Amino acid sequence: MADKPVRDDKATAVAELTEQFRGSTATVLTEYRGLTVAQLKTLRRSLGRETTYAVAKNTLAKRAATDAGISGLDDLFSGPTALAFVGGDPVEAAKGLRDFAKAHPLLIIKGGVFEGKAISADEVRRLADLESREVLLAKLAGAMKGNLSKAAALFQAPLSKAARTVQALADKREKEAGGGAAEQADQAE
Repeated sequence: MADKPVRDDKATAVAELTEQFRGSTATVLTEYRGLTVAQLKTLRRSLGRETTYAVAKNTLAKRAATDAGISGLDDLFSGPTALAFVGGDPVEAAKGLRDFAKAHPLLIIKGGVFEGKAISADEVRRLADLESREVLLAKLAGAMKGNLSKAAALFQAPLSKAARTVQALADKREKEAGGGAAEQADQAE
């Protein structure tokens, strides 16, 4: 296969796909057989601006994946294949594809690439079940704020306890000093 001469237009297409594989945070392979052009347009819009959904010839996409250093996808390049190249949050793109596939059962998620490794369709679904990056960061910030409040209270407790102890000692000394002065006044009378 590598010995065959490659036409310039195919070489350009492979180079573009290779760059998309390399530049994406994740890539999801789908089968779109039976979907209308209008449905594919709706899918592209639902994926957002940071995800590119492109139909590609299997042989060219397979060669581009190999050129990008990705292995384990060869079995997925069968039938009509479209690639969702994710430039932003992979969780959001996976959710968009999963939700569209629920509404349009003709869209089949075959698998994909995440962090340079091939993943199965089930792993793409698990990725879609995760909460978005923003939600996870908000939860982390809330947990950290709660822990910092607890730590501040913990560090402040010995100081306030020490202050109360010092105040109690001062009160005791005043009482003893005040009580001793009263006894001396009684004896003087």
